[in-house]
Order: sequence, then C-alpha cells, then structure tokens
Amino acid sequence: MARQKTPNEEAAMDLDVRAHLLPTTMKSDSQTDESQKRALEGRRMVLRFVILALVMFPFRMWYALANHKGGVVGELCTQEPPLRPSAENKAVATELLEVYTASNFTDRAAEALAGAVRVRTEVFDTWGRVGQDERWKVFASFHSYLRTSFPKVHSTLQLTTVNTYALLYEWKGSDPSLKPILVMSHQDVVPVDSAGYPQWKQPPFSGAYKDGWIWGRGSYDDKSTLISALLSIETLLEQGFKPKRSVVLAFGFDEEARGDQGAGELAPYLLKNGPKDFAFIIDEGEGYDNSFGRPFAVPGISEKGFIDVRVDVATPGGHSSIPPRHTSIGYLALLIAHLEAHPRKPRLSRESPMYASVQCSAAHAPGLSQTFRDEVKRSGRSNKALSKVEKMLFAGEGGVALGHDIEALKSVLSTTQAVDIISGGVKSNVLPEHASAIVNHRISTDSSVSELEASFIKTIVPLAQKYDLDVNAFGRDVYLVPTDMGSNTTKSVGTITISDAWGNALNPAPVSPTDSAAWYLLSGTIRATWADGEGHGKEDIIVAPGMMGGNTDTRWYWALSRNIYRYAHHGSWHVMGGAHAINE
Repeated sequence: MARQKTPNEEAAMDLDVRAHLLPTTMKSDSQTDESQKRALEGRRMVLRFVILALVMFPFRMWYALANHKGGVVGELCTQEPPLRPSAENKAVATELLEVYTASNFTDRAAEALAGAVRVRTEVFDTWGRVGQDERWKVFASFHSYLRTSFPKVHSTLQLTTVNTYALLYEWKGSDPSLKPILVMSHQDVVPVDSAGYPQWKQPPFSGAYKDGWIWGRGSYDDKSTLISALLSIETLLEQGFKPKRSVVLAFGFDEEARGDQGAGELAPYLLKNGPKDFAFIIDEGEGYDNSFGRPFAVPGISEKGFIDVRVDVATPGGHSSIPPRHTSIGYLALLIAHLEAHPRKPRLSRESPMYASVQCSAAHAPGLSQTFRDEVKRSGRSNKALSKVEKMLFAGEGGVALGHDIEALKSVLSTTQAVDIISGGVKSNVLPEHASAIVNHRISTDSSVSELEASFIKTIVPLAQKYDLDVNAFGRDVYLVPTDMGSNTTKSVGTITISDAWGNALNPAPVSPTDSAAWYLLSGTIRATWADGEGHGKEDIIVAPGMMGGNTDTRWYWALSRNIYRYAHHGSWHVMGGAHAINE
C-alpha cells in the first residue's frame, strides 16, 4: 500500500516545480558540443545540490520528515520520494531560477572556482606548525580572495578564524530551537609534482576555463564544493533570503596532510563554544554513476579506518665481505614477501555499509541476474545465501561485473595493506644495522585497529620463529627467541620492532543511519535534483548507501552528529583526470 503523503509533501506536490525551479535545457551556441554541455550541466548540478540542500527544501520540512519511513520503491531498498520546496518558498525559487538561468551566471560560477584554483594552496606533510612555518601564510591570500568574491557572505555571516587559517561561518537561523546543519569542505590541495607539468593540458594552477572544463589542482578536490557553498549563500543573500535553521560552514586547511591543524582544531572549538549538536553534517564524497544499467547515487555513510605500521629490522653490522645468511634488508624483504603472500580476505557482512548497497542494487538495477537478486533477498536471514552472494560478487557473476571493478570491490570489502615506504643501508660495503618499511592499512568497517594489530602480529611471528628473530610489537615483547640452555646465550640474530608509524591510527568511522530524517532529506534532495535537472525525462536515480575508502575531515567531527554523510552531486562523467591526478 502506498504511504500517505504528509501535508508538507502535498503542498510541495501542488507546485509545478519542474517548470519553476530548475532549467531542463541549457543555453549554448551552435558550436557547443556534447562534452561541453555535459561539463556545464555537471557544474550546475553541483551548485544546485548545495542550494537545494541548504535552502530550497524549507528547514521546517525536517520535522515533517522525522516520523515517516520513506516511500516503498523496492522491497530491499526503500526510496524517499523526491523532496521539493513547499509553497512558502515559491517566490525565492522563482527569483533564483531567473538568477541561475541568466546568460552570465555560468561564467560567474566558473570564474569563482577558477579564481580559487589560481591561489596555490598546496600543503605538504613535512610542514611545521602554524605560527612556526611561514609557508602556511598562503592561506591568508586565499581568504582575501574569498572576501572579495563573496562580499555579502562576509558582511552577513559571522566568521570566526580558528588556528589562524581554519574558517568557521555561521548563518544564524530565525528559529534557535532547530538544530543547525554543518557543511564542510577544505581549502588545501595536494601538491603537483613538477616532473608532471608537461603532461598537463593546461597549467595546473591556471584555473583555465576552456572547452567546457575548469582546469587545475583543486578544481575537483575540493575547492568546487567550497565555492559552491559560498556562491549558493551569496546568491540567496542577494535575494534577501533568511533561513529558519542555522547553517554552519567549516573549512579546514590541511585535510590533504593530516587535518589536525584545520578540522582537528575546528571540531574542539565547536564542542567548546557551540554549536555542538548538529542535525546533520555533509562533506565531500562520491557522486552518482550509471551502475548495472541505472543511475545510482552513493552518499558515504562511513569511512574505513587506517594505520601505518612501521616494521623495523635490527641486526648486527659489520663488513660486507663477511656477510651473514641474511642482512637486515634481507630479513625485511622476507617479511614483506610474507605479508604480501597473506593478505586479509575480503568478506561481505551484514554490518558493512556495502551490504546495504548490494541490497539496493539487487532491488533496482536491471543489469543484475534474477539468481543474484534472489540470493540477496534470502541473504538477510540465510548465512548460506550470504556466502553465495559474496562468492558471486567476487567472481563478477550475475551481472556484477557490469557495474564494478571487481578488484576495487574486494578492496572496499577488506582490510587492505600496501608497502609504500622502504629504507635501509648507508654504504655498499657496510652491513646494514637497520632496515624499515611502512605498511599502509585501510581498515574495514567491520574491523578495528586492535584487530589489525593482532592480525599483523599473528602473521609476522611464525616467520620470526623460523629465522630466530625477536619481536616487539606495539610496545610489548610478543616473541623472544629461546635461550640456548648449554651456553645460556640467546640464539637471536636480530629484532623486529612493529609500531604505529606516526601515532595516529584511526578506527573505522561510525556508520551513519539510513532510517533517519537526515537521510530522508538528503536522499529526497538528490532524487529531486536529478529529476528536475540532468535526469529530466530519464529513469529515476536510486540513492544507495556507500562507503569511503579514504578518509575525510569528518573523522574529527564524530562527536558533533550521528548523521554524517559524504556526497557531492555530480556524475562520474563530469570529472576529468580525477582527484590528485594530472589534468584535474
């Protein structure tokens, strides 16, 4: 039986929003090719999403959504009906339509992002603390650019700088009883390797706007979301709009390094000074794609954890003319080969966010086989069916391979390891006394740092026993080579020391709910934005829970809301090069 609409939904449905909210065609001259149209529409989609999420869905609808459980679209994966503005905001919607369809607005938005790209806000892992390292001062230039580009934001919103360069904007709502929302982004970008400059089609910090694309480092990650948020609010202020619910913007400046000086300072500031309890938080994340024959949007509801494990092998030195069976480098090589021969197996558990994603795919994707769908349906109660679904996933059977890179899928569903840094030796005729490696791990959402540490020890100790090496792991001796009873001396030839390389290990993020008002608001917004924009006249988009393989600044904000989502409303085809890549 269909769910009865709430009064707010009825009011929203009475509006001809398809005609009054968003343009369904783009103005372009006859020379504009299809790729230009897609690129221009992609930028509009990103901008529209922020506007819709912040304002065009009235904040009072939040409470109307609080007591319903979504529309029944698929048995395994219910979908929220598209959420559109109520009659209360019809005038604002109409005014904004005129702004966004004006011939100069695309150029205005493109130039705002291009100008931000031109301010070179690279950060490096080796930089010191703010106030001690002069290189952070580049962010003062970026702040000057923002003040010039968004004058109404800076004259209306309350701006607080935290740790000199982190930015905290608060747009006060008229109803203080409503929990605020927090929109995140970061000002910094990853460095550009000078050796790769010749491969860039446009200089990496030119902010060139050419052939329908905005070029440069940060144009995608993550200045696009930062500029979209500010431009959205700037245009709303130009129309005299005032929100009922307070909106907070938090922009860190070292997300691509460690995040501890930016978001790592912003979160404690909010906890101490407020606001400290948010209705929901949204940060950068994946967008939407065509999977299994249908468009799917995948807001991240969790993130993997991580730990960089340092493995140090110490052995006696000496002259290389009289070598032992293995040097410290040799032992380290054996350890690395042993680790890579014993990767952690991927597995699909019901607790994983990816299980919910699989359920959504089975419910709505036409490209999957009926056999796969049936097994997914049974897997909610049957371990045997769950095992079969897992097997089919990893084998790429049942149409799964149409929508996923299978190896990438295995990585998402496992704790991964990658040996990324290695060092040892000082001279060719000197036996190395130390050799070390850094092994990066991304910890599955159904695991933990402590479980990873225990697994690492369990993998290493048998090899240490074989080669008579002592093992100290994470501050304690876990294996000592037995003493020779006759001579009362140890047979140990060296020591393996295992540690958290940087002391910043992180457990997987809490899984945000998909049965909350926050999720309904987000998913309904996504579905309406798609239907009234790029997806007009096309098949409905499906919103499915996703998971971030990497980490965002949200890791610092766990105490501020249980509803943390990672999403940016753009298609995979709207991005060239990708994050951190040449020709971003």
